[in-house]
Amino acid sequence: MAEDLSIAKGSKEEQYQNLLPQISGLLQGENNQIANLANIAAALKEQFNFFWIGFYLVDSADELVLGPFQGPVACTRIKKGRGVCGGAWAQAKTLIVPDVDQFPGHIACSSLSRSEIVLPVYKQGSIIGVLDVDSSELNSFDEIDEKYLSQIVQLLDCPVQ
Repeated sequence: MAEDLSIAKGSKEEQYQNLLPQISGLLQGENNQIANLANIAAALKEQFNFFWIGFYLVDSADELVLGPFQGPVACTRIKKGRGVCGGAWAQAKTLIVPDVDQFPGHIACSSLSRSEIVLPVYKQGSIIGVLDVDSSELNSFDEIDEKYLSQIVQLLDCPVQ
């Protein structure tokens, strides 16, 4: 697929609806997980200009390691159950945090991050990592983000690599 995205205007939902088939097209025929994660992070960053977006990948039974991302430098390793990313992994569920300063145990990789959404990423029924999206604004994420980001990470749940 072409490397250019069609950046949409409109509501958040309309932007996701425009982006989802483009991301699907980027992934089609590519079975390299790192390339696919990198393109997803870049596409979401281009469309929404999130402060930080990227993946943390399961590196051992109790630790995530930094994967492909867009934004400022980030924490490299996160223990299972620690912070929003480790919590989403341990609980196997999406966490939406309207104000990271109010989240017990939040890991402040950047003091500019104000709100966050983290979704588990599955492959063949097992969590292989998390998608982490940070905003420099409070209360940036909602059920619309959860709905469409869930659909995007589900594109990765296939029997390749």
